[in-house]
Amino acid sequence: MNENKNYLKNYDFVSEDIKFAANSIIRLRILSALFEKPQNMKDLADLTRLSYSSISSTLHGLELKEFVYRESNRYYLSNSLKVIIRHVLELKDVVNLLNRFFNIIEGHVVRMIPKKSVVELHMIGNSSLLESGGIDAYKIYNFIEDALVGADNVRCIMPFYHLDFNKQLNCLINEGKHVELLVSHEIFEIYEEKSESKYLSSFKIKNNFMLIVTDKMMILGLFKENGHFDQNRLLTSKNSEALKWADNLFKNFKKKNK
Repeated sequence: MNENKNYLKNYDFVSEDIKFAANSIIRLRILSALFEKPQNMKDLADLTRLSYSSISSTLHGLELKEFVYRESNRYYLSNSLKVIIRHVLELKDVVNLLNRFFNIIEGHVVRMIPKKSVVELHMIGNSSLLESGGIDAYKIYNFIEDALVGADNVRCIMPFYHLDFNKQLNCLINEGKHVELLVSHEIFEIYEEKSESKYLSSFKIKNNFMLIVTDKMMILGLFKENGHFDQNRLLTSKNSEALKWADNLFKNFKKKNK
């Protein structure tokens, strides 16, 4: 997180470097090749199909900016430029993600997601948007129940109480599975009475989000700006990176709301 704060603090400097790197097609071709691995002049000529003179003059300018350096006739990207390029690529992934999931972001409460998890949003880039139509009004809830069946490990951030979800979670607990619940303080007493989980705690924030992460799947649901949970849309993924992001989100949220 401190690293990202430093980048925000030095935004003007970083953005000028990005502009310099990106305002030349020749420069971009060379940087793209070097981002994959160090190259010598012949490698760069073969990969970029540029003339030796163009490559030489471009590399000279990049060396003056300390973007690249040479060792044993091979050119390397500086660590600082690698980090900048990596962050640009991650930003691109996040922008694409927001475009793909516009329906779940627009008009929904996302400000409750911890900043550290927002920074890592690129990790859920392969998630799917599950939407229920008018034909199957219970599609979302049925999907969640099915996802809980057979899970070995479950962590939930629950802003509401759902009888069938709780029954399924209790079944898992009775089977010896690990279930940890972080629930809204407004419904904490209900869970205290009806949940069999030994790992039960509460939070005070209203209308935050619903998160269910098992050993197999991540499920994220959001509240609308009007304060109602959107029971027609979910972000879901079985991707290992998304599961890691969801697990980190649970930990970040729990730590923030102790």
